[in-house]
Amino acid sequence: MACTNCSCGSSKSDGAKGCGNNGTCGANSCNKLTVFDWLANMSLPSGEAPFDCVEVRFKNGRKEFYRNTEKLTLSIGDIVATEASPGHDVGIVTLTGELVKIQMKKKGVDHHSAEVLKVYRKASQKDIDIWSAARDREEPMKVRARELAIRLNLEMKISDIEFQGDGSKATFYYTASDRVDFRQLIKDYASEFKIRIEMKQVGFRQEASRLGGIGSCGRELCCSTWLTDFRSVNTSAARYQQLSLNPQKLAGQCGKLKCCLNFELDTYMDALRDFPDYETKLKTEKGDAVCQKQDIFKGLMWYAYTDNFAAWHVLSTEQVKEIISLNKEGGLATSLEDYTVEVEQEVEKTYNNVVGQESITRFDQPKKKNRSKSKNRNKGKGREGAVVEGQARAASPDKNAGQRNTQPQRNPQNRPAQQQGQPKDSSAPQAQGQPNTGEQRANNRNKRNKKRPGNRNRGNSNESKNNEGTN
Repeated sequence: MACTNCSCGSSKSDGAKGCGNNGTCGANSCNKLTVFDWLANMSLPSGEAPFDCVEVRFKNGRKEFYRNTEKLTLSIGDIVATEASPGHDVGIVTLTGELVKIQMKKKGVDHHSAEVLKVYRKASQKDIDIWSAARDREEPMKVRARELAIRLNLEMKISDIEFQGDGSKATFYYTASDRVDFRQLIKDYASEFKIRIEMKQVGFRQEASRLGGIGSCGRELCCSTWLTDFRSVNTSAARYQQLSLNPQKLAGQCGKLKCCLNFELDTYMDALRDFPDYETKLKTEKGDAVCQKQDIFKGLMWYAYTDNFAAWHVLSTEQVKEIISLNKEGGLATSLEDYTVEVEQEVEKTYNNVVGQESITRFDQPKKKNRSKSKNRNKGKGREGAVVEGQARAASPDKNAGQRNTQPQRNPQNRPAQQQGQPKDSSAPQAQGQPNTGEQRANNRNKRNKKRPGNRNRGNSNESKNNEGTN
């Protein structure tokens, strides 16, 4: 139900709009097919008694008419206890006065009939408490009812449960494609829930109407807001509107074809009256041509030769009728190229906001990176960055100069003789256990070169060089 448009406001902590009662609020604003009582502020003529029937709404928009035999002063939004079989039911008054007579006439209900049930009284606080407690039991009971149906391997779906106002009876609404034997299921329900059980089968469209939902258009389902008569929808409606026969796109929440396919069907049918037959072939000197596509509202038709289906030619309906009349007389048209209409390509309009800076399709296509520019930029950055960095270091003063001076200096006496500038004595004996590092490195290099294929000569040359150096 349209709780977001309800005039009750929001009492939730999360700030969500609407009452959230799914059609059971007292303001009657989120109800399906609410009738505005435009006669509410008008008084009846003298001597006229108010109409003795009222309209009462129950769960999920179910409405019934009841007779006010007790002459109660009822207004829209009052909670009343009505006659039921057995016991009593609790509902909300949605309409009173003369408009009820019009609604009963519209739905084919005779207000003089004895089948119209009675209104017992206005609901007391005890009636409301029992009614609310029964409504709270519906959801967990629905889960358990589905488990019992699955255990019996029944091809049916329990879509909804509606308790009677006094909590003595529960109506189980189910959908099934074939006939289902649920005699054992009723026994299991009665022993499980300890109440009177009534099973009622509904169609798939009625199920979607009761449960509600959001359609592919982004709006609330038509069947749950304003649509009352569910007419049959055929695939021919999609063919007339030039739609692709894709069941995933043409099916609604109920799994059947969308009811909105019938909304514009009459407009398309009126436009197609001026079109020639789709299957009529055009006979020309170059060959026969068949229709490939139609633009109903622009009055254009696309034709292609039977020997070349890739090339399409655009013709107007008047030109097609002219060729057809010529063929009926026994003549042939020269070619489709002589009748081709030049269609101006419409410039794609891009969305801009008020400032003109944003576009809706700006995130549709991925952003392409120019790799060549990035590579050139990285190559130049390595050379130029080093030069610029060196210049910056030379130009900028050293901030850590003062800190370096404050650090303690090393004792030059502890440095080895090579670092203090003393010449190295090659004839001096080495310390015991310490091999000559130069010779060891040369030997290791020669060993590695010998292991590699093709580097033996290099190893020999290295040995000769080392020998020359020692001599």
